[in-house]
Amino acid sequence: MATVAVSLTAHDRQILTALNTGASSLSFVGSSFIVLCYCLFKELRKFSFKLVFYLALSDMLCSFFNIVGDPSNGFFCSAQGYTTHFFCVASFLWTTIIAFTLHRTVVKHKTDVEDLEGMFHLYVWGTSLFVTVIRSIGNEHRHSGVWCWTQTGRTGKAVHFLTFYAPLWGAILYNGFTYFQVIRMLNNATRMAVGMSDRAYQFDMKVLNRWGYYPLILIGSWTFGTINRIHDFIVPGHKIFWLTFLDIGTAALMGLFNSIAYGLNTSVRRAIYERLDLFWPDRFRRWAPISLRHRNQQQESELVSLKVQDQQ
Repeated sequence: MATVAVSLTAHDRQILTALNTGASSLSFVGSSFIVLCYCLFKELRKFSFKLVFYLALSDMLCSFFNIVGDPSNGFFCSAQGYTTHFFCVASFLWTTIIAFTLHRTVVKHKTDVEDLEGMFHLYVWGTSLFVTVIRSIGNEHRHSGVWCWTQTGRTGKAVHFLTFYAPLWGAILYNGFTYFQVIRMLNNATRMAVGMSDRAYQFDMKVLNRWGYYPLILIGSWTFGTINRIHDFIVPGHKIFWLTFLDIGTAALMGLFNSIAYGLNTSVRRAIYERLDLFWPDRFRRWAPISLRHRNQQQESELVSLKVQDQQ
């Protein structure tokens, strides 16, 4: 996804290539781990974690194609440019689906989110395909080092911004507004529950705080990239190395950030612990976090426990 102009030296490009490969590899490993957990642990195959699986799958493929080394000019170069754009867009669109699901379940008290799965797929994959095709119109993917990107003219840059960064920041704004409403609603319910000593309505504040960090992942991953695109549009041909460094590093780590924030929730940790507990020798059990077992037996996934108990 990152672009490197000819104004950078060969040494600069080597550094950026190594950075892209290393950061994308971390994201690939992190997202692949979540995908593997979903495939191995049947208890995780609930609808809420299925959405996380689709997010991790998109991140995994985005990271994989981002580190494909030195593609040839022509078909393979274009394929790399298209696939990275497609799956990176799909990744942040799946975060809007997760936000929508939480809002619809917690705030609106709807229980029909599973029935909307087909619409979710149409929205994510259809939108990703649409913006990828639009970006390809009038542009030519060219090869430089390990990256392929569209033509560097002002029209191509404008199309790139409209087909990636515009929907990206739209997703960030939507996620921020949605999580604000969800957290506010649950905070109000928790304060009422404390006043009534009603444990049924009390929520884990760590979970609420974690939800609040979700929109920050996209902001942290793409702020420098957005600034770099705007600077490149205003001052073409003049690359700032440190800005490009931050652009590539933070964007390539998006999959790792998502896998930690969305994927490593209570249900995943509990499933892993239970499998390890089966094989750990007895002499090692005293070193295990025993309290984690009892705590996890009482808690559900941050994304599984979506329902507010309003059936009174």
